[in-house]
Amino acid sequence: MNKYRRTFVDDQLVIDSFESVEKYLIDLQNRNLDSLASLKQWLKDKSELEAVLEEDMAWRYIRMSIDTGNETHQKSYTFFVTEIQPKLAPIDDVLNKKFIACPYVSELEKDEAYAIHIRSVKSQLDLYREENIAIQAFLAEKTQEFGAVSGAQSIEHEGETITMQKAGLLLKEQNEPLRKSVFEKMAEKRCADVSTLDGLFDTLVNKRTALAKNAGFDNYRDYKFKQMGRFDYTKESCFEFHNAVEKHIVPLVKKIQQKKLSKMGKTIFSPWDTAVNAEGKAPLKPFQSGQEMLDGTIAVFEKINPEFAGFLKTMEEMKHLDLESKPGKAPGGYNYPLYETGAPFIFMNAVGSQGDLSTMIHEGGHAVHSFLTHGLELTAFKSFPSEIAELASMSMELLSMDYWEEFYNETDDLKRAKKEQLQGTITILPWIAQIDAFQHWVYENHNHTAEERTKFWMELNERFGTGLVDWTGYEETLSSSWQRQMHLFEVPFYYIEYGIAQLGAIGVWKNSRNDFKQSVADYRTALSLGYTKSMPEVYRKAGVDFKFSSDHICMLADFVAEELEKLGA
Repeated sequence: MNKYRRTFVDDQLVIDSFESVEKYLIDLQNRNLDSLASLKQWLKDKSELEAVLEEDMAWRYIRMSIDTGNETHQKSYTFFVTEIQPKLAPIDDVLNKKFIACPYVSELEKDEAYAIHIRSVKSQLDLYREENIAIQAFLAEKTQEFGAVSGAQSIEHEGETITMQKAGLLLKEQNEPLRKSVFEKMAEKRCADVSTLDGLFDTLVNKRTALAKNAGFDNYRDYKFKQMGRFDYTKESCFEFHNAVEKHIVPLVKKIQQKKLSKMGKTIFSPWDTAVNAEGKAPLKPFQSGQEMLDGTIAVFEKINPEFAGFLKTMEEMKHLDLESKPGKAPGGYNYPLYETGAPFIFMNAVGSQGDLSTMIHEGGHAVHSFLTHGLELTAFKSFPSEIAELASMSMELLSMDYWEEFYNETDDLKRAKKEQLQGTITILPWIAQIDAFQHWVYENHNHTAEERTKFWMELNERFGTGLVDWTGYEETLSSSWQRQMHLFEVPFYYIEYGIAQLGAIGVWKNSRNDFKQSVADYRTALSLGYTKSMPEVYRKAGVDFKFSSDHICMLADFVAEELEKLGA
């Protein structure tokens, strides 16, 4: 991997204080922008500094999430977000003003890539308030408490302490008393933290609302939409998505669940029944170790496009992977872009399940995206919105399915894996709509109480649920189930993107059923654009529409339903 050669920042820079980077910021502040060429060079130098800073913070976050109990890693990350970032914020504002005030910006705007970046900079200028710097630093530190709480959750099973990820795998076992016991242990552990997480969330909502009010917004939702650069759709578009999912997807999910109940000889699920195979088969185990999962994924990518496999091999050589679940590790998975190095880092909690395989391929799609955009001129061009980023990852999940024989020798297991993937593709959409609708309400009604929040969450369970799970005796587990969604705590309003991108991914896969090679070529072309084109244009290059109307969602739902029928689901 060819790491960018620095031309502005010293190669040996160690960021141990704000003063260590201050000279570069002063240079950018004082430089004379007297030509289009000097403006472009200024942007390149600024971009290089941004890449260095962001990668430095990335490694601090990666180390902390791998070992949440490591005080040194925690302090390292906290130092950056409390001592470096707050001092960067006012200077970023000065540099943004300098950039927009330059008379040659109008020349740059003739290039769509720069026009998109300029639009984002202007938005940042509109949002900047000096009084928000301290709040942003507080939030950056406070949000990490969720990872510490959830990362510490575990249960005792057969004399062994196991993570919640490993415990979740046991919910796929055919032994119902075992499933019930494990579910109740998990529920008890999570319920013990409900009050703590409620208090944390209250604090985050209050601080985020103050941030938005300082910037002149009625609520944090409207502030966040602008901060996230949602120029291509509105809150009304989100509501349209919610309604379309309720109308077209929830009935399909109910149909899937009813078939499962029929096979199980039941009329309603217990909470520990939803993940188990309805035909009495043991959970799919596509791999035994993280290394086996990685090797198989590389083989799958080789068949899709050898270039993609090469990217994962590079990450393996660079040790940019931490794949297996272990105590003290933060939950979830991510692909963290490293803008200077070019090769990102994949973090996940694999325990040998089919879900882990999907996660690995999903994060692998993000990794491919990172590699394909490494050569773009500015860091801003490589920092794409999630609607584009998740199109890369979710499309890869579906495109890879025809090559899963790398993990499954038995035809029946392969078919089961594909059915689970497609069912998951559909069943996740109501949850995405529910989480997003929840966030809109939370921040529109920011003075709500915990009790009112719970009441609204239960109303959403009625709206987006199928009514086929009996939660009697486990009401608190259901009413607090939103607390399991990391995004609500750490990256608010980042979730609807999964729904938008899932629709795009289904479209990419639908196209691949007619011409796989062309669909992959279109996918690669779209990813290579980074954020040099608008969201609708990136989707168009991928061969799909950027829309989530009722008719569009209905069409895609019908297609997936037909494919499930072919698999006997």
